[in-house]
Amino acid sequence: MANTMDFSLVSPERSLVSGTVEAVQIPGADGNLTAMPGHAPMITTLRPGVLHISGGPDGEDDYVVTGGFAEISAEGVTILAEKALHQKEMTQEILNDWVVEARKAWKDATDDNAVAHSAKLLSDMVAMGSHIGLDPDHANYIE
Repeated sequence: MANTMDFSLVSPERSLVSGTVEAVQIPGADGNLTAMPGHAPMITTLRPGVLHISGGPDGEDDYVVTGGFAEISAEGVTILAEKALHQKEMTQEILNDWVVEARKAWKDATDDNAVAHSAKLLSDMVAMGSHIGLDPDHANYIE
């Protein structure tokens, strides 16, 4: 079995990274998971969180994602993110904008499933901000 696999992370705006990696830690909607060479094929949705790459072109690297999909196979991982930024690009202002969008989705939700989904999205967005060292109390709570 190979020690590396293909990896690509794309958002609607751009391709963020593409190359070979040893492992990718993914913030899956049902919990974190790590994809490595030889992984069983699967597709999972993403929740807001940090995508951690090991053994990539730059060694260890982190990207912030707001959601999307991950397609995992034995040969590689493709991430199609709703929004994604290198962690170094993430600022308090960007997080605040993303939280405002999540809060609006929560307030505009009309049925119980949509309310629960958008509340979870907002909660995950706040947790992601805390994880990367941004102020979780700055405009990031459910009123």
